[in-house]
Amino acid sequence: MTDIRIFEPNAYNKALATALKEEQLVEKPEWVDFVKTGGNKKRPTTDLDFWYTRAAAVLRQIYVRKIVGVERLRVRFGGRKDRGMQPPEFRPAAGKIIRTILQQLDASGLTEKSQGKKLGRQLTAKGKEFMESVMK
Repeated sequence: MTDIRIFEPNAYNKALATALKEEQLVEKPEWVDFVKTGGNKKRPTTDLDFWYTRAAAVLRQIYVRKIVGVERLRVRFGGRKDRGMQPPEFRPAAGKIIRTILQQLDASGLTEKSQGKKLGRQLTAKGKEFMESVMK
């Protein structure tokens, strides 16, 4: 069992996104091409594989941080909003995208809701095994 933190994050996320797409563990909704990924963006994303790359990034964050909720992920994927003459401000990422990805990961058996004081999602044994087998 290899710890995924030894791999470079961009290369690992690309490999994980490809594996998620091939295994059909997450499915891209039809509305995702028309929505912005957060309040800091001016236009929707043009990346055709955005859904799979975001799902891979969410899975990696859950692996690294153990238990992660939607609000923590919104902050993680948020960014700086250009407000013209006013100073820029931080805006969190879109919550529906993250919630939908987490629901799909729950349905595929890779994550589950945590039971305990800390609220959020955590990896299942199947999810951990799947993530560690990606870069072999």
